[in-house]
Amino acid sequence: MAEQHSAPEQAAAGKSHGGLGGSYKVIVYEMENFQGKRCELTAECPNLTESLLEKVGSIQVESGPWLAFERRAFRGEQYVLEKGDYPRWDAWSNSHHSDSLLSLRPLHIVGWLR
Repeated sequence: MAEQHSAPEQAAAGKSHGGLGGSYKVIVYEMENFQGKRCELTAECPNLTESLLEKVGSIQVESGPWLAFERRAFRGEQYVLEKGDYPRWDAWSNSHHSDSLLSLRPLHIVGWLR
């Protein structure tokens, strides 16, 4: 499966490190069950549908966690995505109002609560 390489994806392709030295990587697919066009992100993306994908159908979080948002520019309902597979929208959302996911950012963990 070929990866799409557009300007925003290339900008997001650099390593991103969290507050505790963790790296972040998520693979976003246009269709359910990890099919169709895909893009790999290692940094935040305020608009997944601008030039990367037409829509988000499934997600694989390889390292994270990530915060996903139903609207562009990190707005709307938020979803915390931990490491794992999300084969369709209802795997990351309990919402019956929206099946969209339009922006993503790494969830940086700064310290531990004691």
